[in-house]
Amino acid sequence: MVPLSLFDRAAFDIFIPIILVYPAPTPSNEALKEGLRRSVALYPHLAGRLAVDYRGRRCLHINNEGVLVVEAAVSADLSNVLANGSTVNNAEGLYPARPPPEVHNGVALLQIKLNRYKCGGLAIGLICHHHASDGHSMSTFLTTWASAVRQGRNFIAPSPLHDRGIIAVPRSVPTPVFDHRSIEFKGEDPAAPMCKFENITVRFTAEFVAKLKARVGTPCSTFQCLLAHLWKKTTAARGLAPEEFTQVRVAVNCRGRADPPMPMDFFGNLVLWAFPRLQVRDVLSWSYGAVVGAIRDAVARIDGEYIRSFVDFGAVADARGEELTATAGTAGYPNLEVDSWLGFRFHQVDFGSGPPVAFQPPDLPVEGLMVFVHSCVADGAIDVYMSVSDDHVTAFQQICYSLD
Repeated sequence: MVPLSLFDRAAFDIFIPIILVYPAPTPSNEALKEGLRRSVALYPHLAGRLAVDYRGRRCLHINNEGVLVVEAAVSADLSNVLANGSTVNNAEGLYPARPPPEVHNGVALLQIKLNRYKCGGLAIGLICHHHASDGHSMSTFLTTWASAVRQGRNFIAPSPLHDRGIIAVPRSVPTPVFDHRSIEFKGEDPAAPMCKFENITVRFTAEFVAKLKARVGTPCSTFQCLLAHLWKKTTAARGLAPEEFTQVRVAVNCRGRADPPMPMDFFGNLVLWAFPRLQVRDVLSWSYGAVVGAIRDAVARIDGEYIRSFVDFGAVADARGEELTATAGTAGYPNLEVDSWLGFRFHQVDFGSGPPVAFQPPDLPVEGLMVFVHSCVADGAIDVYMSVSDDHVTAFQQICYSLD
């Protein structure tokens, strides 16, 4: 039994789905499954199950019960499916059905569906429970799986770091200095206003990103400049009052930010969140450089001291026997929530016939969510998957490519 780390407990209690699509020719299902066996041997947590320990707390039972693999035949040509966008419209049918929360304990943590098209094309849909890994870890695992398929019997890869204990060692006298109970752990969150929304995809070309960075005026990352742009355009489309406040919940990989830094090959969860927050009038009137600065400053606060405080908070809560419930997020009008997958390699996962021609991240079940990914079809482009209120979609689409 491996106790969940504090970072695991702060992650959402959900299965995260993704879909990778490959045209023919593709490796056989047997080759994919054999590569999966070899790679999962290096990631035993994925072959385990969620369970409850003697204290009544959720843990990872490393019992080698295995990964669930489902094989399906699709009576269509992949080229036709891609042409009409059916991989997006029928995404749920391409990965295993996500188990309801009440049965998460005891089911396979990693579940994979191999969808074989009539033409030989392949869509790999998978779901993995967030308490087992974050996006960085899953990107590493998928890269390992692809290498195992390509190399066959010659496959050799180093084992990642699995010791969850070393990432959450408190100080000798735990001294939390930030209000983590109101940030990462909140119990019941105030419900975001309910509204009908659409999941849309916006593609920003390499040329657009270059112009945007030039508009910022100072060195910045692609993520920072695009987030500043989308914060401006979403806020404008929503028609918020100038004096209202709006914030963005930004996922931050803590591996390189801890003091001392954690190894990048750590497998599990090591994510916390930054919260840039501005008044609407400032989001809309400030220069791109100023809004990027607000985002950068908020992310910079997730540093070694903040991470130590977070770990100390967990130690104090555990000593008191307190149960910690992760926040449900802060997306929804007037706020946003964003995950950047630009540091991950999903768009490069090559099982032997080249990278995917399509990639589908999770469904976005709440208005105001955004996921940034590298485009599979346009070199240097960034695809942003967004959930936008029905009332704001038209206004947003009219201005999303404007730099005015």
